[in-house]
Amino acid sequence: MQTAIGTDITIAAAFLQAGELVAIPTETVYGLAANALDPAAVAKIYAAKNRPSFNPLILHLANTNQITDYAEADEMSLKLAHHFMPGPLTLLLPKKSNVPDITTAGSHKLAIRVPDQPLTLSLLSKLAFPLAAPSANPSGYISPTTAHHVMDGLHGKIPYILDGGSTKVGLESTICEVADNQIILHRAGSVTAEELSAFSGLPVIHNSAISQHVSQQVSENQPATPGQLKSHYAPHTPLFIGNIPQLLQEHAGKKIAVISLDTEYEGATNFKLATDHQLSTAASRLFGTLRKIDQSNFDLILSEIFPNEGIGVAINDRISRAQFILKH
Repeated sequence: MQTAIGTDITIAAAFLQAGELVAIPTETVYGLAANALDPAAVAKIYAAKNRPSFNPLILHLANTNQITDYAEADEMSLKLAHHFMPGPLTLLLPKKSNVPDITTAGSHKLAIRVPDQPLTLSLLSKLAFPLAAPSANPSGYISPTTAHHVMDGLHGKIPYILDGGSTKVGLESTICEVADNQIILHRAGSVTAEELSAFSGLPVIHNSAISQHVSQQVSENQPATPGQLKSHYAPHTPLFIGNIPQLLQEHAGKKIAVISLDTEYEGATNFKLATDHQLSTAASRLFGTLRKIDQSNFDLILSEIFPNEGIGVAINDRISRAQFILKH
């Protein structure tokens, strides 16, 4: 199969209407999209990504008024949707029967959002169906933030990549669920727990504890929401998190890349994500930097633990899932 990159939403729509896959830009990362209501088309997503069939997908809509077409939504969930969407927030809601089980990996809950990307919103408005779209990369690898990242991983497997330039946010959406008069945060993203609580007036409960080493406590066999596998977003180069000077001593003599906010470390090649000290800048550059390092023949990657506040929580989450885990 030939894979083309372009900006023509008419071509993208034609492929999707024919049951094919199209990579689409969003403000978070690029998604691998198919007709969410067509089980055969959705199955192609899992095949192209080599994605575990138990890992659910996110439904992408043209506007928030469509949410109740596919999910049962309580009043607070709809308020969150109207306030934060289009934008990097995904809501977890009880699904309606018109959404195939393959799209939710058998779950009775549906992850749903409206992306904040003009090209993709125009595409969605031309379609008579929503799009199911996980990140447009081989399962487990670093999420793509440009069309060429998608081409690197999926060329020959999909017919078309809709090029919307570099993504704005650079990390996957926040996933949350309103339940029992509180908000459960299933995945950290650029919409923070503080913002959700301030708007809703509800307490926000993290579904996993992020310790100093940012370990995640999720089910490896049946994640409740997308993006919850412990090993995820990972480069091929081993990555370790922690005290950089100590780790540099432990790995002396190796070719080492160090990821930091804005710190220079001797004895390594430094990749500073945010010389402006802004965590949002670091988030937007994280995945692209990991890909660059992965293509540069380093022996290993060392990463700081970022300030665990705001979008820093999401940065730490993604780095923790990318870290090297010794398999016994």
